[in-house]
Amino acid sequence: MNPESPSTIYLDNNATTAVAPEVLEAMLPFLTTEYFNPSSVYERAKPAAQAVRRARETVAAFLGGAALEEVLFTSCATESVNATLHGAVRANPGRRHLVTTAVEHPAVYEVAKDLARGGFDVEFLPVDRAGRCDPRTLARALRPGETLLVAVMHANNETGVVFPVADLARLTKETDPSILFFTDATQTAGKVPLDMNGALREVDLLAFSGHKLYAPKGVGVLFARRGARLRPFLVGGHQESGRRAGTENVPYIAGLARACRLAQEDHDAVEARIRRLRDRLETGLRAAIPFVEVNGEGAERLPNTLNLSAHFIEGEGMLYELNDHGICASSGSACTSGSLEPSHVLRAMRVPFTAMHGSIRFSLGRYNTEAEIERVIEVFPGIVASLRRLSPYWDPAQNRPRPEAEAMMHAPPDAVG
Repeated sequence: MNPESPSTIYLDNNATTAVAPEVLEAMLPFLTTEYFNPSSVYERAKPAAQAVRRARETVAAFLGGAALEEVLFTSCATESVNATLHGAVRANPGRRHLVTTAVEHPAVYEVAKDLARGGFDVEFLPVDRAGRCDPRTLARALRPGETLLVAVMHANNETGVVFPVADLARLTKETDPSILFFTDATQTAGKVPLDMNGALREVDLLAFSGHKLYAPKGVGVLFARRGARLRPFLVGGHQESGRRAGTENVPYIAGLARACRLAQEDHDAVEARIRRLRDRLETGLRAAIPFVEVNGEGAERLPNTLNLSAHFIEGEGMLYELNDHGICASSGSACTSGSLEPSHVLRAMRVPFTAMHGSIRFSLGRYNTEAEIERVIEVFPGIVASLRRLSPYWDPAQNRPRPEAEAMMHAPPDAVG
């Protein structure tokens, strides 16, 4: 069953996903008859308390057999990130050096910048043109006895580039076992196995959000390994063993657990189908549109993500035109205070400035179909062509940049204007 509107082609699953019918079904009892507070001691509250415990067991299994006390339920990945960074800082006042990357999601990137403004020494590791972080760069940045925490995302939300988190965490622990290693797994949960007792055994802290794997918005997870020193971020009641105050969101927690089970039940088949559709989309668009960049090309990428940059046009224009055709995607640039600002991710990757603003991200999900992909391949090249005809740098007759504009394609991203 496809819960999405049949008139909409939804290709923005890295932003949020539809709530799966199976997930909604698991939530409904706790939105209706089983509405009780799980902390209450009377008999009618027991089903709610049992649902939270079963959900914790499910998520622990989803994380490769984590201990129950290592799984904390939060409101979203952003809360989990803030709880990690601020909680680690408060619990370890003797260390004031943090390491992260220049392409983190704003949930990490902005908190790191805020800590830097407060006097912390924060290093933002660079990436290469494909969006990869060289482990040697991390090795040079680590300071035994001084570094508090390393934060490296598991996969980038804009490009889908997957980071070798297991290797980076191992390198960190070999340098100084007391350095905390955190990864934002928001884009990989449900797409890539998260084995906290296997490949990710050196990772201390991990966060993800329910609404990226077909659960509702408003629920997330923080995995905090035993021994990882964190001060509580939300203080109040005794919930989550005193580590995160606030009455548990039982329906959403139950829905998240069902989403985790759903991801495990049919993971291989769904991943293979999504990868096939993404590859067909990439091949079709590259064949039909000249002078495009695949951002992240050459790196390991999530099977569902395609980030394209078309030279000499704006991403917003493409989005408006796609919207007119009922196609939902997102741009790699954002409009802030009335002025177009390029994505900090694409800037860090040194995407040419003639393409940086013309970025668009297609992110597929379990409900996308072959017919939808073929429709995008049919429509999108014409959108790009029509927008390029408006550009003074484009020669419509030759369907290529004007000779004087071609040199601009190789200018560094800081040469905007």
